[in-house]
Amino acid sequence: MNKFKVKIQGMTCTGCEEHIEVALENIGAKNIEASFRHGEAVFELPDDIGVENAKKAIDEAKYQPGEIKELSSQENVVLGNEGDYDLLIIGSGGAAFSAAIKAIEYGAKVGMIERGTVGGTCVNIGCVPSKTLLRAGEINHLAKLNPFTGLQTSAGEVDLASLVNKKDELVSELRNKKYIDLIDEYGFELIEGEAKFVDENTVEVNGNKLSAKRFLIATGASPSLPLISGLEDVEYLTSTTLLELKKVPKRLTVIGSGYIGLELGQLFHNLGSEVTLIQRSERLLKEYDPEISEAVEQALVEQGINLVKEATYEYVEQVGEIKKVHVTVDGKKKVIESEQLLIATGRKPNTDKLNLSAAAVEVGSRKEIVINDFARTSNEKIYAAGDVTLGPQFVYVAAYEGGIVADNAIGGLNKKLDLSFVPGVTFTNPSIATVGLTEEQAKEQGYEVKTSVLPLSAVPRAIVNRETTGVFKLVADAKTLKVLGVHIVSENAGDVIYAGTLVVKFGLTVQDLKESLAPYLTMAEGLKLAALTFDKDVSKLSCCAG
Repeated sequence: MNKFKVKIQGMTCTGCEEHIEVALENIGAKNIEASFRHGEAVFELPDDIGVENAKKAIDEAKYQPGEIKELSSQENVVLGNEGDYDLLIIGSGGAAFSAAIKAIEYGAKVGMIERGTVGGTCVNIGCVPSKTLLRAGEINHLAKLNPFTGLQTSAGEVDLASLVNKKDELVSELRNKKYIDLIDEYGFELIEGEAKFVDENTVEVNGNKLSAKRFLIATGASPSLPLISGLEDVEYLTSTTLLELKKVPKRLTVIGSGYIGLELGQLFHNLGSEVTLIQRSERLLKEYDPEISEAVEQALVEQGINLVKEATYEYVEQVGEIKKVHVTVDGKKKVIESEQLLIATGRKPNTDKLNLSAAAVEVGSRKEIVINDFARTSNEKIYAAGDVTLGPQFVYVAAYEGGIVADNAIGGLNKKLDLSFVPGVTFTNPSIATVGLTEEQAKEQGYEVKTSVLPLSAVPRAIVNRETTGVFKLVADAKTLKVLGVHIVSENAGDVIYAGTLVVKFGLTVQDLKESLAPYLTMAEGLKLAALTFDKDVSKLSCCAG
């Protein structure tokens, strides 16, 4: 008898183990042991039965046989005994916890390595702290520094220190509830320290070497810095350090006008700063549809935020406490001065200290980890998820990807990542939300396109709110009227876009939207009105008439 061990993908339960065992028994295999948790089976074959017969039997049972290793007939094999952990995760954010929880449910032994604060970007320095401060800023703006808001000192200035303290309390509460407390709840191990690969199967943490059957890299991203002369000698802020300020600056300059720059710039405008946003490009949010860009720019200008476009950065300097940004605009030199300078020019993946070359993990031009459709890296034992791959940088995308990793790495499934219909929201006021294809993207993909553009001034909810700067835009296939993209600038656009996501994902048509009932005096009614706009002037319709 010859003894073998085979990797198998596709097993998800004990019933799958039985199917494998029966399939191998039918060709004459003996002493069979299969494990769906580890995606393996060991068995013995008589000399006259080739190993290819075993692979064929597994394949015919609708599973995917992988590498087959011949063992010593005396070798005592314990399935899964190839490392300290079934899944070892580097990072502790949304992708990491999603993967850990699902892997535990599969019965895996899971370790999680974290060099800093548990919880990752979103809860600690991203979504949660920024959005709670954004809400405070909106309240302050709407109240016009009304003392009953509780945001001001007796001098009429916003008490930012108090707001930051409350923000920190909320962050701590959610970090504990949604992350730290779950470690004991699910029973995986937290390892504190910096992880570094020493070979394709091993990482080193605090001088200790740890091995695993599978790894997940979910180390996230951090603010990146532009190449501007003099920046290294200036006391600048990033999206992280800005949220720790204890005093509202009189003036704030923001280099960069993506979603981070827009959100944080408007936050401090609402708290009382004079804000200037600087960008290199001609158009704000140039990757969006032009109507979206125009509506956002109009809103910012109306609110009194300074916008400097098509700027060429010459250098920055600091004179005392004043930061000076020297730019050229339309051939003219200009100096923008402020007490605080925020750098918001994107994010970079946290891969520098992982020693990925030792693990044969391929990285891209920006040092992001390259993954395939199954979230696997160039090393078949190592997966990556979340911002470290520089995919869509949303915590819900990271969590989704982490779950796919657990299904594939531990569950033995072959699930592909599907990021075709990812909604994106920028939490400005009005907010920006989009899903699916822009008009330009649809044309590039070969569609004959038909669009409708509905100004917010035609949406009853916006009219009664007296905030009519914004737009709804639908992009549809001209032949089928299937909706390909939904793009919104309005109050509560982030809530409305979920309906838009379902419309695009499930292939609904303009007619489907027209025939649906939309609650009156909600912003979501804009979706139906935008559908009606394809062939009607909705300004000449009575309330709720289609």
